[in-house]
Amino acid sequence: MIDISLTVNGERVSACVLPRTHLVDFLREELCLTGAHLGCEHGVCGACTVRLDGEIVRGCLVLAVQADGSVVETVEGLSDSGEIADLQQAFIDRNALQCGFCTPGMLIASQDLLKAGGVPSREEIREHLSGNYCRCTGYHAIVDAVEATAKAREAAR
Repeated sequence: MIDISLTVNGERVSACVLPRTHLVDFLREELCLTGAHLGCEHGVCGACTVRLDGEIVRGCLVLAVQADGSVVETVEGLSDSGEIADLQQAFIDRNALQCGFCTPGMLIASQDLLKAGGVPSREEIREHLSGNYCRCTGYHAIVDAVEATAKAREAAR
Protein backbone atom coordinates (compact mmCIF):
# COMPACT_ATOMS: atom_id res chain seq x y z
CA MET A 1 0.00 0.00 0.00
CA ILE A 2 1.17 3.52 -0.81
CA ASP A 3 0.08 6.75 0.87
CA ILE A 4 -1.17 9.43 -1.50
CA SER A 5 -2.46 12.94 -0.97
CA LEU A 6 -4.19 14.98 -3.64
CA THR A 7 -6.81 17.64 -4.09
CA VAL A 8 -10.09 16.40 -5.58
CA ASN A 9 -12.71 18.98 -6.52
CA GLY A 10 -11.11 21.50 -4.17
CA GLU A 11 -10.90 19.17 -1.19
CA ARG A 12 -7.64 17.72 0.13
CA VAL A 13 -7.79 13.91 0.22
CA SER A 14 -5.31 11.44 1.69
CA ALA A 15 -5.52 7.68 1.30
CA CYS A 16 -3.56 4.48 1.23
CA VAL A 17 -3.89 2.66 -2.10
CA LEU A 18 -2.55 -0.35 -3.88
CA PRO A 19 0.10 0.69 -6.44
CA ARG A 20 -1.99 -0.74 -9.29
CA THR A 21 -5.19 1.20 -8.45
CA HIS A 22 -6.31 3.31 -11.38
CA LEU A 23 -7.34 6.89 -10.71
CA VAL A 24 -10.89 6.28 -11.92
CA ASP A 25 -11.25 3.30 -9.59
CA PHE A 26 -9.94 5.38 -6.68
CA LEU A 27 -12.40 8.18 -7.45
CA ARG A 28 -15.35 5.82 -7.80
CA GLU A 29 -14.64 3.30 -5.06
CA GLU A 30 -12.85 5.32 -2.39
CA LEU A 31 -14.39 8.76 -2.87
CA CYS A 32 -17.81 7.72 -4.25
CA LEU A 33 -17.40 10.12 -7.19
CA THR A 34 -19.14 8.00 -9.79
CA GLY A 35 -19.41 10.52 -12.63
CA ALA A 36 -16.37 9.13 -14.43
CA HIS A 37 -17.34 5.75 -15.80
CA LEU A 38 -15.36 2.64 -16.58
CA GLY A 39 -15.85 1.83 -20.23
CA CYS A 40 -13.14 0.23 -22.31
CA GLU A 41 -10.39 0.43 -19.66
CA HIS A 42 -7.92 1.07 -22.51
CA GLY A 43 -8.18 4.87 -22.77
CA VAL A 44 -10.16 4.72 -25.99
CA CYS A 45 -13.78 5.53 -25.08
CA GLY A 46 -13.37 8.65 -22.91
CA ALA A 47 -15.96 7.62 -20.33
CA CYS A 48 -13.37 7.99 -17.55
CA THR A 49 -12.25 11.51 -18.52
CA VAL A 50 -11.19 13.79 -15.65
CA ARG A 51 -8.93 16.82 -15.30
CA LEU A 52 -5.52 16.27 -13.78
CA ASP A 53 -3.62 19.47 -13.03
CA GLY A 54 -5.80 21.29 -15.56
CA GLU A 55 -5.39 18.82 -18.41
CA ILE A 56 -7.96 16.24 -19.42
CA VAL A 57 -6.78 12.65 -19.02
CA ARG A 58 -8.23 9.17 -19.13
CA GLY A 59 -8.68 8.06 -15.54
CA CYS A 60 -8.27 4.42 -16.56
CA LEU A 61 -4.73 5.11 -17.83
CA VAL A 62 -3.51 7.03 -14.78
CA LEU A 63 -2.64 5.27 -11.56
CA ALA A 64 -3.83 6.87 -8.34
CA VAL A 65 -0.20 7.00 -7.14
CA GLN A 66 0.68 9.07 -10.22
CA ALA A 67 -1.85 11.68 -9.08
CA ASP A 68 -0.13 12.08 -5.70
CA GLY A 69 0.26 15.81 -5.06
CA SER A 70 -1.96 16.73 -8.00
CA VAL A 71 -5.27 18.50 -8.45
CA VAL A 72 -8.05 16.33 -9.86
CA GLU A 73 -11.37 17.68 -11.08
CA THR A 74 -14.29 15.44 -11.89
CA VAL A 75 -17.62 16.22 -13.51
CA GLU A 76 -19.09 16.51 -10.00
CA GLY A 77 -16.65 19.29 -9.15
CA LEU A 78 -17.20 21.14 -12.41
CA SER A 79 -20.93 20.87 -11.92
CA ASP A 80 -20.91 21.92 -8.25
CA SER A 81 -18.75 24.97 -9.05
CA GLY A 82 -21.14 26.05 -11.79
CA GLU A 83 -18.36 26.00 -14.38
CA ILE A 84 -20.38 23.87 -16.78
CA ALA A 85 -23.93 24.85 -15.83
CA ASP A 86 -24.64 26.40 -19.23
CA LEU A 87 -23.13 23.42 -21.02
CA GLN A 88 -25.20 20.99 -18.95
CA GLN A 89 -28.34 22.97 -19.75
CA ALA A 90 -27.49 22.92 -23.45
CA PHE A 91 -27.09 19.12 -23.27
CA ILE A 92 -30.56 18.92 -21.69
CA ASP A 93 -32.15 21.36 -24.14
CA ARG A 94 -30.79 19.53 -27.18
CA ASN A 95 -31.34 15.99 -25.90
CA ALA A 96 -27.60 15.33 -25.96
CA LEU A 97 -27.77 13.18 -22.85
CA GLN A 98 -29.17 9.98 -24.36
CA CYS A 99 -28.37 7.17 -21.88
CA GLY A 100 -25.93 9.37 -19.95
CA PHE A 101 -22.99 6.95 -19.86
CA CYS A 102 -20.72 9.12 -22.00
CA THR A 103 -22.10 12.43 -20.76
CA PRO A 104 -19.59 13.18 -17.95
CA GLY A 105 -16.62 12.60 -20.26
CA MET A 106 -18.29 14.55 -23.05
CA LEU A 107 -18.94 17.47 -20.71
CA ILE A 108 -15.34 17.59 -19.49
CA ALA A 109 -13.93 17.29 -23.01
CA SER A 110 -16.38 19.91 -24.30
CA GLN A 111 -15.49 22.33 -21.51
CA ASP A 112 -11.82 21.80 -22.30
CA LEU A 113 -12.48 22.96 -25.86
CA LEU A 114 -14.67 25.88 -24.78
CA LYS A 115 -12.07 27.19 -22.27
CA ALA A 116 -10.13 28.62 -25.22
CA GLY A 117 -13.02 30.97 -26.03
CA GLY A 118 -14.42 31.78 -29.41
CA VAL A 119 -16.79 29.61 -31.40
CA PRO A 120 -15.18 26.46 -32.76
CA SER A 121 -16.49 25.05 -36.02
CA ARG A 122 -18.63 21.94 -35.94
CA GLU A 123 -15.66 20.06 -37.40
CA GLU A 124 -13.39 21.34 -34.61
CA ILE A 125 -15.95 20.25 -32.03
CA ARG A 126 -16.18 16.79 -33.59
CA GLU A 127 -12.39 16.51 -33.72
CA HIS A 128 -11.99 17.54 -30.07
CA LEU A 129 -14.65 15.05 -28.97
CA SER A 130 -13.41 12.25 -31.22
CA GLY A 131 -11.83 10.45 -28.26
CA ASN A 132 -15.18 10.21 -26.47
CA TYR A 133 -17.53 7.51 -27.72
CA CYS A 134 -21.29 7.82 -27.53
CA ARG A 135 -22.87 4.40 -27.67
CA CYS A 136 -26.28 5.91 -28.44
CA THR A 137 -25.02 7.78 -31.54
CA GLY A 138 -25.99 11.11 -30.01
CA TYR A 139 -23.12 12.97 -31.64
CA HIS A 140 -25.22 15.41 -33.65
CA ALA A 141 -27.08 16.60 -30.55
CA ILE A 142 -23.83 16.78 -28.57
CA VAL A 143 -22.18 18.92 -31.25
CA ASP A 144 -25.31 21.12 -31.32
CA ALA A 145 -25.09 21.60 -27.53
CA VAL A 146 -21.40 22.49 -27.58
CA GLU A 147 -21.87 24.87 -30.50
CA ALA A 148 -24.84 26.58 -28.83
CA THR A 149 -22.89 27.00 -25.59
CA ALA A 150 -19.91 28.48 -27.43
CA LYS A 151 -22.14 30.94 -29.27
CA ALA A 152 -23.94 31.96 -26.08
CA ARG A 153 -20.66 32.46 -24.20
CA GLU A 154 -19.23 34.51 -27.05
CA ALA A 155 -22.36 36.69 -27.22
CA ALA A 156 -22.14 37.31 -23.46
CA ARG A 157 -18.58 38.65 -23.73
